[in-house]
Amino acid sequence: MSVNHLKNQTSPYLLQHADNPVHWYPWGAEALDKARNEDLPILLSIGYSACHWCHVMAHESFEDEETAALMNRLFVNIKVDREERPDLDKIYQTAHQLLVQRGGGWPLTVFLTPDGQVPFFAGTYFPKQPRHGLPSFKELLNGVSGFYRDNRADIERQNASLINAMQTVSSGNVGETVAVSEAPLKLFTRQMQRDFDEVYCGFGGAPKFPHPFNLELLLQQHAATVIHNLEESGAWAMAASTLRGMAQGGIFDQLGGGFCRYSVDEQWMIPHFEKMLYDNGQLLVLYSLAWQISGEQVFEHAARMTAEWVLREMQSPDGGYYSSLDADTEAGEGEFYVWGQDEASELLTEDEFAVFSLRFGLDRPPNFEGKWHLHGYVDLEAVAENSGIEIDRVQELLDSARSKLLARRERRIAPGRDEKILTSWNGLMIRGMAVAGAVFKQPQWIASAERALDFIQQYMWQDGRLLATCKDGRAHLAAYLDDYAFLIDAIMALLAARWRDGDLAFAQQLADSLLDSFEDKDQGGFYFTAHDHEQLFHRPKPSYDDSMPSGNSIAAQVLGRMGHLLGEQRYLDAAEGVITSNWSYLEEMASAHGSMLIALREYLHPPRIVVLRGEGDELANWSQRAGRGYAPGRITMAIPTDAAALPAALAEKSAQGRITCYICEGFVCGQPISDLSRFDAEMAKDEIALK
Repeated sequence: MSVNHLKNQTSPYLLQHADNPVHWYPWGAEALDKARNEDLPILLSIGYSACHWCHVMAHESFEDEETAALMNRLFVNIKVDREERPDLDKIYQTAHQLLVQRGGGWPLTVFLTPDGQVPFFAGTYFPKQPRHGLPSFKELLNGVSGFYRDNRADIERQNASLINAMQTVSSGNVGETVAVSEAPLKLFTRQMQRDFDEVYCGFGGAPKFPHPFNLELLLQQHAATVIHNLEESGAWAMAASTLRGMAQGGIFDQLGGGFCRYSVDEQWMIPHFEKMLYDNGQLLVLYSLAWQISGEQVFEHAARMTAEWVLREMQSPDGGYYSSLDADTEAGEGEFYVWGQDEASELLTEDEFAVFSLRFGLDRPPNFEGKWHLHGYVDLEAVAENSGIEIDRVQELLDSARSKLLARRERRIAPGRDEKILTSWNGLMIRGMAVAGAVFKQPQWIASAERALDFIQQYMWQDGRLLATCKDGRAHLAAYLDDYAFLIDAIMALLAARWRDGDLAFAQQLADSLLDSFEDKDQGGFYFTAHDHEQLFHRPKPSYDDSMPSGNSIAAQVLGRMGHLLGEQRYLDAAEGVITSNWSYLEEMASAHGSMLIALREYLHPPRIVVLRGEGDELANWSQRAGRGYAPGRITMAIPTDAAALPAALAEKSAQGRITCYICEGFVCGQPISDLSRFDAEMAKDEIALK
């Protein structure tokens, strides 16, 4: 019988370690009972399949017989995919932050007591040999094991302090009455202005991350200044320049579309080459909205290329979206994407190579390990001016060069693809494809989102509960807060893009399950795990955004919108509970709570509900008019006359003639509108529209 227990797992990350000489266990009763019965500390290693440094540590240590023997003798070794078990990852990342006093990451290496699984030592990557101020991994193993044997009393005292600190982190405004106001939104703007990089755009220094939820709030703030004639805050300048910088930089795949995880430098030039579904779902929304505001070609180009990449590479035959593309290939990190000058020049005509080199830096010194990673150094206008070629011809040459280089690149050994399907990440991409499809009038993108939603409903919605992950037809693991919240958000975006009977009812089922299974009825907000979830040493109620928006924030957004759309007070009360229970965090750390500040804005300024009832071309035309501009304060539903099983709040808004529009603001609805010119005037009140 194998002593490595990972061979039957669904996670590609765990399967990558199934042949290690380490006696790995998945998280579960077998491993936890063994640790408790044998009084052995637990070595918990958390990572994911596209993680470069996870691979490095695996090659250096987990594949090494001597290191593995030491691990097997001293510890019970548990391997966790943070994408399948974000509950464990959130807990132990927070513990790392408190123990080490700095942020964590992956691989996360945590040593736990066997009785309560409380961490007493934490770190991230450890090398095989001592370097960069880090001990060797074998030195660490011996040191931690000895400390555990000889310092039980100290560990117990530290554990008690850690548990208390983690409870404090999750407590929020317990028992307090708060006065909700605009103050955190104003603080957010000041913090973003302070952190904005005036030279290369984006926020902070290297490594530089997109932070899409903050950018979306900046777009909303810009819309408010324009629509209500407020003082300009610089929100558009910060957001638009950041989006331009990313779209023209090396963080964006200039040949195949899609964005990498982050830039290792401040210039958006050299990325960490993994491509994650969740980043691209959020960025697809942003680039679509930025184009809707400005009409800038750079935003449309990035959105279209990203959507086409999703269709081409990231959607399974059954409909669900895959999770990620690896940072590495057999040739090394980034080798799939970089070019030599000779290789590129041999493939392209002289004119193609001339403009392509000028645009993407092949006429400059190499920027990645002696080769060239494509980065937009010069914009189209400058290329045209410097080459003496009309700009339309420049675009033609660039397009033909891209096509040739992409065809050659597809013959290389491609990065590995993590083909597990995660409910939460699918929710983010369904929303992305729905929003982009509506903005750019691309029905095939909306159809792609529908296929993904249908997959989740068919395979991952069982007995009134969601499941979190599916691989090779095997769906399992009880879903988390993010799964419910992100999926409801996705369905609402799809309904706004096109009406389909049954989808709203599914969203209501999900919302009711969210309230029943996750809400903190006493203090407000939502736990990350359900009430009947496995009991862990801590149960977080995350409020801050990390690589994805917080589940509490998206829950507050979607419940607020559904509450106004359907007249459901319990949804509105739950949304308010999220905001009030986290008020101290919003007051102190606004820029870490961008997505919750969107919920706050919608709480203070309830969305304008526009319901269209009619059929045929007339309904389609009015719906397109409603979607012409950027209107973040508006929810529009175009519902055919024959739509079935509508909730009462929508059923009572029936068509009176060929087309009827109902507009409700807050808790007040106006007279029905059947005149197109009046409807057009109403839409112009709360949007930024391209003329």
